[in-house]
Amino acid sequence: MSEQPLPREIRCVLVPVGHLRLLLPNATVAEVITLPTPETVENAPEWLLGRIAWRGWRVPLVSFTKLAGAEEGDPSLAMRVAVLKALGGNPKLPFVAVVTQGFPRLTTLNAELIIPTHDGTELPPGVKAQVLVRDDVAVIPDLEGIEEQLTEMLELAS
Repeated sequence: MSEQPLPREIRCVLVPVGHLRLLLPNATVAEVITLPTPETVENAPEWLLGRIAWRGWRVPLVSFTKLAGAEEGDPSLAMRVAVLKALGGNPKLPFVAVVTQGFPRLTTLNAELIIPTHDGTELPPGVKAQVLVRDDVAVIPDLEGIEEQLTEMLELAS
């Protein structure tokens, strides 16, 4: 069995959340939809806004700005939801939704275009890395960690 070389370029999406931009592989974003009214989850932290109905699933809705302690964006911008494919392999949690403002922006990147900007201080909750992508400051979210927290919370709430 021969090993496939890693792709030199990857299609990514910059997802606006408040004053942050999440950097995600394009394949992670299942769909961007208008913000529905979420169903409440009892005893949820402030960053878990509830669950939304999407294609027959009850998907947890996360406010990344509240999770990471970041500034909220312009309230006059249209709020949307990016439904993301979960990476953890949990059949009960195949998707996670994140509140966005505006539309995600497609970009093609390679290793030279992503410059780490982390200064060694502790990263905010939910953040795996801080990077500079061309002229945009972006964060790479810790999707696996967020999914683990959601799995624990939603099992307790069931």
